[in-house]
Amino acid sequence: MSGYTPHLLLLGMVILLFIWERFSPQAVDKLEDNLLVLLMVLLTVVSFGQVIARYGFNTGWSAALEFTMVTFSWLILVGMSYGIKRSSHLGVDILVKAVPKPIAKWLAIFGAGTGLVYGLILLDASWLQAVGVETRSGAIEYWAKMYKINIGTEELRWPVWIQETFDVKDRVQRWLVLIILPISLALLSFRSLQAMVQIYRGERDMVIAGHEAEDLVNENKDALKD
Repeated sequence: MSGYTPHLLLLGMVILLFIWERFSPQAVDKLEDNLLVLLMVLLTVVSFGQVIARYGFNTGWSAALEFTMVTFSWLILVGMSYGIKRSSHLGVDILVKAVPKPIAKWLAIFGAGTGLVYGLILLDASWLQAVGVETRSGAIEYWAKMYKINIGTEELRWPVWIQETFDVKDRVQRWLVLIILPISLALLSFRSLQAMVQIYRGERDMVIAGHEAEDLVNENKDALKD
């Protein structure tokens, strides 16, 4: 695998997602929703099943802890870009609300831009060398290293039929588990850029969530008086 192959693959993924979302936004929404639901269901079922197995039958799955850690990590990493898309990330908007709307708009664009820069730095920080920062670290480089050395996870094992059918080692390859790192950061960068454009066009106000708790209090402020 050449040095630029992961970059090109991630760029192609983002372009395909952009095109797909332009023509079928509901399908993309459903895919993201179902993926997050699947991760939450797996996390819940395995955790609950492990409790029943351990305390009810004095047994259990030795890889349950690692599986739940991986699943929870995937849930968080996928949720980063999903939260930006849905404006569900928590944030402080005191300054944004205190300034005139034109300034607030540019502050919101700046906030989305910091998310874009953050995602790009974590994805591949080598571009910082252009501004004098000597670094090569990043999710792409780390994943590529795991792919090259091809080591396995601690406890996760392939079923025997997969080992025999595909002639793979017993332990699940670590690069398969870590592939979500570059993918999620690429999606985070894309959603941040998308948010910048949407804020500039006036299609949304901010990246962060609305004040659901504040709205709920305002809606029910007279409930105790009744």
